[in-house]
Amino acid sequence: MISQLAKGPARFTDIARTFDTTLNAVTKHLKLLERAGLIERRRQGREVYISLRAEPLGGAAAWLHDYERFWNEHLDEFEQHFQDKKR
Repeated sequence: MISQLAKGPARFTDIARTFDTTLNAVTKHLKLLERAGLIERRRQGREVYISLRAEPLGGAAAWLHDYERFWNEHLDEFEQHFQDKKR
């Protein structure tokens, strides 16, 4: 759903159509994404349009980057220590 919405806003029916599941299941997924602040809904007449709010993903990406750096540094130290012991 996220990758689909990254292409631009979509109607609920268009999103639901791409999944082989019930409308109720799609609704539950979208509600979870909405609670996480990753999407927003906009009603236009009878249609509901859903848009991606990617800003919260930036915080997650920064957190992951910090841990990637942490583990790379520690694994490099471990590897160096292991190489020194082999000599």
